[in-house]
Amino acid sequence: MERNELRRYLEANFKEDYRTSYDRENEVLRVERKTDRFGVNIRLAPIVAKAKTRGKVAVDEVIEYIESAMKADDQISLAGKLDAIYPVIRSNSFAKTTKSGEPLIFSPHTAETAIFYALDRGNGYRLIEEKHVSGDLTLETIERIARENVKKLPTEMKQDEVAGNPFYFLSTRDGYEASRILNDDFLRMMERRVEGDMLVGVPHQDVMIIADIRNDQGYDAMQQLMFDFFTNGRVPVTALAFHYEAGQLEPIFIVGKKTPPSNT
Repeated sequence: MERNELRRYLEANFKEDYRTSYDRENEVLRVERKTDRFGVNIRLAPIVAKAKTRGKVAVDEVIEYIESAMKADDQISLAGKLDAIYPVIRSNSFAKTTKSGEPLIFSPHTAETAIFYALDRGNGYRLIEEKHVSGDLTLETIERIARENVKKLPTEMKQDEVAGNPFYFLSTRDGYEASRILNDDFLRMMERRVEGDMLVGVPHQDVMIIADIRNDQGYDAMQQLMFDFFTNGRVPVTALAFHYEAGQLEPIFIVGKKTPPSNT
C-alpha cells in the first residue's frame, strides 16, 4: 500500500463524525472529532513501511488505535473499577503528559522503561492522569492494584527453537503483553524452566519474548528478533533485551558475533 492509497484508506474510515486534514510537507494526517476538534496526528511513512511487511493488518491496527483514542472521554472515574486498572510498559522517553498538558501518573521501572497505568475500557484503555487520582486512591494504591491485576492475565506462550535455543512468545492481543514483565511470579517460574541465560524482551506493547540462551547463536537471534519487533510494533518500547536473574532485570546490549574469516 503506497502513501496516497494509505491516506485515502484512512480518510474513508473517518467521515461522518470526523474531519481530516493532511500536512503534505511532513506527511502527517490529522483526524479530529467535529464536535470539539479533539484529535490525533498520524505519520504515514512508518505505517507504509509496516504495511509492506505485515500487510493490511498493520493499517487496521492503526485504525483501531485512532478509534480508541477518539472515544476516550476527558473525564473518567476509577470508582468501582479497580479490577480494570492495569499497568502498561512504555519507554522512558514516552511523554509524561497528554497532548492537552495533563500529567500522567507513572512509576520508574528500569533504565529503559517506565510503568504507566490505564483504565481498561473493553475495546481499548485510557491512561490515568493525576487529576483522576484522589482521596484514598493514591499512586501507591493504584500501583499495587495494577500489579495484582496483571497477575490474573493468562501467560500461555508459544515455543520455538533457534540453533538449540528455546524461545517463548506471548501474544494474547489484549494490549498488556509487555505488562507481564511485572508478573514476577511468572518470571520466576520461567527462570526455573530455563537452562541457560534467561533474557526477557518487550520490544513493543503487544508482545513479550523470553529466551533460554544456550549458545552465541541464541544471543544473535534474540538481537534480531528484538530489532524486528521493535521496528514493526504499533507502540514500540525498547529494542534492548533484559537479563533476568533472581528477580532482577538488567538491560543488556547484545553485540553481534562476526563470522570468522574463511581459510580457503
